[in-house]
Amino acid sequence: MPSFSIVGLAQNSIQEARDRVKSALLTNDFTFPPLKITINLSPSDLKKEGTHFDLCIALLIALYDNKNIQNRLNEYGIFGELGLGGDVKESSHIFSLILSMAKSSKVKKFIVPISLAPTLALIPNIDIYPIKSLKNAIDFLIGEIDIELFKKIDPNLLYITQDSEKYFYPSKENIIDDFIDVRGQQIAKRGALISAVGFHNIVFEGSPGCGKSMISKRMLNILPPMSLDEMLDIMKVQYLHLAKIENKIFRAIRSPHNSSTKSSIFGGGSKTSSIGEVALANHGILFFDELPHFAKNILESLREPLEDNKVLISRVNSKIDYDAKFLFIGAMNPCPCGNLFSATKECRCQDMEIQRYKNKISDPIYDRIDLYISMSEVSSEDKSDISTKQMQEKVIKAFIKQKQRGQKELNGKLSDIEINKYCIMDNNAKEILDKAQNSFSLSFRSVHKVKKVARSIADLDDEDVISKSHILEALSFRKR
Repeated sequence: MPSFSIVGLAQNSIQEARDRVKSALLTNDFTFPPLKITINLSPSDLKKEGTHFDLCIALLIALYDNKNIQNRLNEYGIFGELGLGGDVKESSHIFSLILSMAKSSKVKKFIVPISLAPTLALIPNIDIYPIKSLKNAIDFLIGEIDIELFKKIDPNLLYITQDSEKYFYPSKENIIDDFIDVRGQQIAKRGALISAVGFHNIVFEGSPGCGKSMISKRMLNILPPMSLDEMLDIMKVQYLHLAKIENKIFRAIRSPHNSSTKSSIFGGGSKTSSIGEVALANHGILFFDELPHFAKNILESLREPLEDNKVLISRVNSKIDYDAKFLFIGAMNPCPCGNLFSATKECRCQDMEIQRYKNKISDPIYDRIDLYISMSEVSSEDKSDISTKQMQEKVIKAFIKQKQRGQKELNGKLSDIEINKYCIMDNNAKEILDKAQNSFSLSFRSVHKVKKVARSIADLDDEDVISKSHILEALSFRKR
């Protein structure tokens, strides 16, 4: 007897495709074959979900007796959800699937819904054939109509070229917040520049209104240029988070509130593991304002992503790790009332309250912070001295120097082996660092942090070898 079944651990969204496919075929003048039809989704032991199988299933049934077309189908990756009338729609899984296939698969041609074509056109080295309906797809495959390739889209960013690879960064027109608005705070802006050069984690401490958040949010515009792979990773995470992807791709800045739950920041879920703020900040900035007010378990859980640049979500049904190569920025007051550093306002906090406030951040967390900056109060005599454009040019020059050395990672993300290879110090610098290690009881992690920060300072000075002055400046930014 005629039947239509889908096997291979297909979830409800795929089982319902039987009705969508049948309706789409019948409303487009195709006779549904009176046969026993079985669709097998391989591998059969892996659960599958999503509506992006609809179009492919419909094409297999509509063209089942055409052997030549069956062979041609193998040339294409076909994705799309079907409406009951045969129109082809996009689904939330398609972009990430095609992005993964473009990086690893031999399939370079894709038949996709026309609404998704502008986003997919940002992916390099693939051909996009946009369609509106099931009938368009069938007519194209049997050769009755031609579908033009969708034109590739320029990411609308400036770029530099190193070793035949392009690295993109925002133009002046795309910069909204400018460092020219920040008056005074030369030390903080110097620290922000060094932090941006090497993706070094940084914490600002100062009285309310001194410019901690102002500087932190402007750092997004001076981060190093992005490679195409980094841009695609950002797009993939945005799409998984159901965010709208535009042609202008920027690094992300995520600033969760201190009342956020651990699952919302690191990801989680009882059955399926969803991404959190840490994964969404990949290749961008994770900004914690009012750092000591975050829950203790959240701050301690930051150890893994700050050290390994990954976050692992373990559940009974799934274990997934996400890249978390972000620049961490923390902002905090010196005491609960915020007036401890003030020369004009009186601090109302008791010593025990100040100690309890500071103890919320443990030494292992501070040990993972590259730059610690105490900010002074704002004065009417403070003036602007540098713009975002000027800082961006310095970061780009330092970025080019890192790439010319052969570095794949920025200075702040170098491994122990790479530190020994790229952080070359002269004898005076080594002597100063050895004395500092003994005098201040620096851990091996702290010593490596100092070397990496000094490497970024040397790059800003266009020096190949780390000297004494670079080590001294790097040490001045350590937490005392």
